[in-house]
Amino acid sequence: MKKVLAIFLLLTLAGFGCAPKKVAVTGEPEQQQQTGISSQETSKRDIKPEERITEQRLAKIESEDEIKQTKEESGRFSDIYFDFDMYDIRSDAKPVLEEVASWMLKNTNAKLLIEGHCDERGTNEYNLALGDRRGKAARDYLIALGVASQRIEIISYGEEKPTCTDQTEECWAKNRRAHFIIVKEPVK
Repeated sequence: MKKVLAIFLLLTLAGFGCAPKKVAVTGEPEQQQQTGISSQETSKRDIKPEERITEQRLAKIESEDEIKQTKEESGRFSDIYFDFDMYDIRSDAKPVLEEVASWMLKNTNAKLLIEGHCDERGTNEYNLALGDRRGKAARDYLIALGVASQRIEIISYGEEKPTCTDQTEECWAKNRRAHFIIVKEPVK
C-alpha cells in the first residue's frame, strides 16, 4: 500500500511541469533475488536510451574545435524556440526552418551545425539529452524539406550556453532553443 501511495505521489509531482528526475527504487535483497534483477540492471533499465551520454556523444562535443577550423557564419537565421521540457517543432518555428532549408538547397557547399539548448531547470545530463533531441527534431524537419542528412551536424549544449541568465519564465523561454550555424568548407 505504501508503494502504491509513493508511486501515486511521484506521478502527481511529475505532472506539475518539473523536469523529470531519476528516482532510484531499491528493494529488499530477497525481492531482487526472487525477480532475478540486480540493482545495476534496474538502474540501466530506468534510464532511457536517449538520455545516456555515450562516449561517441562526448567525443563529438570535445571535437567541436575541428568544426571551428572551417569558416562559420552565425546569425543568418533566427533561433527556433521550444516549450518547457518539449522538443516538438512549434508552428512559429516552421517558417524559420523553411528559410533554412531553402538556403541550404541553394548553397550546396555549405553544411549546417544545429546547437540544442535548454533552460537551467533539470539535471545537466537530462538537459544535454533534451538539447540533443531538440537538435534532432530540427534536423529531421530540415531533412523532410529536402536537405541531405550528411550536411547537418548536431551538438547539444544543454544548459551550458544560456542567452539569458535571469531566473524568470521569460528568460528560460529564451534559452529553450535551437541555434543554427552555417559551416562552409574553406576556400582553397
